Amino acid sequence: MKKVFMIVPAYNAGNTVEHVFERVPAKVAERIDRYVVVNDGSTDHTAETLARLAGTIPKLVVLTHEENRGYGAAEKTLLDYALAEGADVAAMVHADGQYSPESLPDILAPLERDEADLVQGSRMRGEGALKGGMPYYKYVANRALTGIENMAFGLGLAEYHSGYMAYSRPFLERVAYDRFSDSFDFDLEMIVASRVLDARLREVPIPTIYAGEVSHLDPIRYGLDVLAVVVRYLRGGYHKMLDVPQSRRRGVE
Repeated sequence: MKKVFMIVPAYNAGNTVEHVFERVPAKVAERIDRYVVVNDGSTDHTAETLARLAGTIPKLVVLTHEENRGYGAAEKTLLDYALAEGADVAAMVHADGQYSPESLPDILAPLERDEADLVQGSRMRGEGALKGGMPYYKYVANRALTGIENMAFGLGLAEYHSGYMAYSRPFLERVAYDRFSDSFDFDLEMIVASRVLDARLREVPIPTIYAGEVSHLDPIRYGLDVLAVVVRYLRGGYHKMLDVPQSRRRGVE
């Protein structure tokens, strides 16, 4: 049985993070060895909420960034902890509830069967994104960026931007993710790493949920960051970053 950690970056999530834990399916909760949350310098009552949860969930560990370091930096802290504590699988669930904890069985299945090295939950597989409340401008931007990324990376994904990710230990041990962004493009860089390292990437459909969550993502800056990742990949930057020999560099020969 693989040792599964559910990891959660939390920033000003005092009103939502408790409900996220309530929504984890019972059958999955039985298989999770540890829940790990990093409070990334929140200025609301996230710390108090997590302290209360830690008193009722024995498997919950709360880590703290005294100042907000950014989404990617929070993920790095969580992944470092998961590896140090012997996790075989690390599944990331967001503290705002936008990515359904109810989908964890589908996210975890390919990793538990050793059929994938990383899994991304995709809102764009099927036609549920707009029905689920995704704003039309975000839908159009997602489609446009995904088209550019598929041309650059050749992965044929339905999307690259959901942030609902799960990783195997062998994949994490191969990726120098500490060199990646501290911002929201961290997840994309992990997908790019799977391309560079010929890892097995699986895309799993997930429901789209927009229910008035507060987003901390600046869409214009994020779009520019995505384009910067594409350019860096095409120039061989990630191959250098991940120490892949010149002869194996795809898209830069």
